[in-house]
Formats: sequence, C-alpha cells, structure tokens
Amino acid sequence: MKLKIDENLPRECRSILRQHGFEADSVADEGLSGSEDSTLLAHARADNRILITLDLDFANIWAYPPSEQAGIVVIRSKHQDKNTVLSLVQRIVPILANRSPEGELWIVESERIRFRIG
Repeated sequence: MKLKIDENLPRECRSILRQHGFEADSVADEGLSGSEDSTLLAHARADNRILITLDLDFANIWAYPPSEQAGIVVIRSKHQDKNTVLSLVQRIVPILANRSPEGELWIVESERIRFRIG
C-alpha cells in the first residue's frame, strides 16, 4: 500500500508506517511542501497514494469526493501534540493491514474511526 504523509504530521509517522511494510513518503520528500490542497491531492491520486493528514479540509466530501481519490485518512484529535498524533497513526496500522482506504475517507479520532465510502 502506498501512502503520502502530509507535512502537518510528525516525520516519525513515515517511519512507523514503513516499519509495518507500507510504502510511505512524505510531502516534504516529494518537494510538495506548501502546495495547495488540490495540488497535493492531485499528486497523491496520480501516484495512487493514500493521503494521511491532519488537515480537516480533506474531510469535505463535496470538495474531495472519496470515490475520486486514492484514499484519504484524516487524523482528527482535540490534541495535536506529537505523542497523540503518533498514537493515532499507530492505531490505524492494523486496520490498514486488513483494509484499504482506496476510494474512502477515514476520520481517525481517539475514540473511533469513521469510514465514508464513495
């Protein structure tokens, strides 16, 4: 599974995901830091990479329909400190191993994960 880690996530997210066998690259690795949301998502779609982000704009299904994307995973937490975010990324690893977010929007919260299909 190919993943694109947004620049608003700690760099350690990439390492965590790679340790579990995922092909994870960051926005910074690809020279896309500071890109518009639409540009970032277009690159993710072109590379067939699932975007993992803290940016709630990507949860707007009208602007970014899940069925038209390689997949979007939005980490949503009241606290966005490094440890909390890394914990939430760790939480999705076993789910990613068994289910692809292709064509889906996942909202990852501390108490639940919501799946929006199509």
